[in-house]
Amino acid sequence: MVTSAAIEIEKEFGRLFPEAQLNLLERLVHRVRLAVAGRQEAWEAELSAMATDEEVQRELHEINVEFHPAEADGLERR
Repeated sequence: MVTSAAIEIEKEFGRLFPEAQLNLLERLVHRVRLAVAGRQEAWEAELSAMATDEEVQRELHEINVEFHPAEADGLERR
């Protein structure tokens, strides 16, 4: 969904010289990459915390016990 702010930004962007447009795009891409990398790091930290959480480990063990009989159904890894 394009907002009115995005439309206004696009209009202003069109008024810039191509070199300034490229410079701005590079700066924006850099900002987005940093934001995405930060979310990736946070996600990995959350996964690490879950991997060491005793309650999560207990639940995974219960799931493994429950589905152990299904391991022989031909879907196991090779």
